[in-house]
This record gives sequence, structure tokens and C-alpha cells, in this order.
Amino acid sequence: MGFSIALIVFSLLLMLLVLMHKGKGGGLSDMFGGGMQSSVGGSSVAERNLDRITIVVGLMWFACIVVLALLMKLGG
Repeated sequence: MGFSIALIVFSLLLMLLVLMHKGKGGGLSDMFGGGMQSSVGGSSVAERNLDRITIVVGLMWFACIVVLALLMKLGG
């Protein structure tokens, strides 16, 4: 039951994080300072941190899927 709730939370969080990314025409990340470009790397620190957080949440989402699949297979 706990992994099902975690999967729902991670799914909603992942959707929010993906929507915050800057696309071709900008994104919600522009509201939080993501629109300011760094002269060194071409992307801002906020955008790189958003990328890292999205990857971590995506991996945790994937782990929940695998654990739930294993629990369903072994449990019945």
C-alpha cells in the first residue's frame, strides 16, 4: 500500500517537474529564474538543478514501479 501511495506522489511530482522545464518557447521555469542564461554553460544553475531533481525523481518513480511489479508477482 505504501508503494502505491509513493508511486502516486512521485508521478504527480514528476509531471510538475517536467512542466517546469524550459522548452523551445520557454516554460514555467522562467517564472523561477530559469530564463536567465549563464554566460559560461549556456544554461542556468536553476535549470541544471531542475534537471538533476527530475532525474532523481524519475529514478525513484521507476524503482516504485519495479517494486510494485515484484510485489504483485510474488504476492499472488
